[in-house]
Amino acid sequence: MTFPYKLVATDLDGTLLRGDDTVSERTREALAAATTAGAAHIIVTGRAVPWTRHILDDLGYEGLAVCGQGAQVYHAGEHKLLTSLTLDRQLAGLALSKIEAEVGPLHLAASRDGLDGEVLVGPGYQVQEGPLPYVFVDDATEMWTAPLNKVYIQHPELDDDALAFAARAAVGSLVDVVMAGAGVVEILPLGLSKATGLSLAARRLGVKAADTIAFGDMPNDIPMFGWAHHGVAMANAHDDLKAVAHEITASNDDDGIAVVLEELLRSAPAQ
Repeated sequence: MTFPYKLVATDLDGTLLRGDDTVSERTREALAAATTAGAAHIIVTGRAVPWTRHILDDLGYEGLAVCGQGAQVYHAGEHKLLTSLTLDRQLAGLALSKIEAEVGPLHLAASRDGLDGEVLVGPGYQVQEGPLPYVFVDDATEMWTAPLNKVYIQHPELDDDALAFAARAAVGSLVDVVMAGAGVVEILPLGLSKATGLSLAARRLGVKAADTIAFGDMPNDIPMFGWAHHGVAMANAHDDLKAVAHEITASNDDDGIAVVLEELLRSAPAQ
């Protein structure tokens, strides 16, 4: 069997993971079949390594993973950080002051760099329920005392789309701003995206963009779709991602990744 792609890149939340944070048996089998047919599987997530590692271990995943919106390339089998890009804290502070000058005070959280980097949560920041660990800090200045890979921002009144739009307009070319999920608007190093991290990982595997199919659900997946040969948006995806997708599949809860991979496997010519 000749599978048409050498690389299958999947986002994690809202894409590979179902609403209960598990991966279905059907999706596991479809990915395993694609791998057997010659394709590598790379997880490409906005989560930093400490918030991703337990899922990879549970999957028995031993390949490369792109974490932290592209900032980190992680070798899951070796539990090793291969590359890591940090956010310039001085630039981030300037960007936050510019955003707050336009929209008023923000609630902040920050992800520290490294294999064991903690997520620090400041006063007022609403953390989503779930198993992901974080450390609450009374004084937001504590967030700036060690290298960071990103800063999370929330606004008491603006929704995610409005906040991301206002932030981008305010910071100009200082940093990048992405919306990565419900209640998750992030400030990143300028020029960083899932595409930059995925291209680094793909180069290590000797695979090109033309050989890649990518799956995602949020606006932070748009650069990845721009890089990959074929971008597939989940049925539950944000409209901005659906607008640039080559294809829309079923939702994450309805095995959307498996639906596409199974069809590709069925139609792949025998060797």
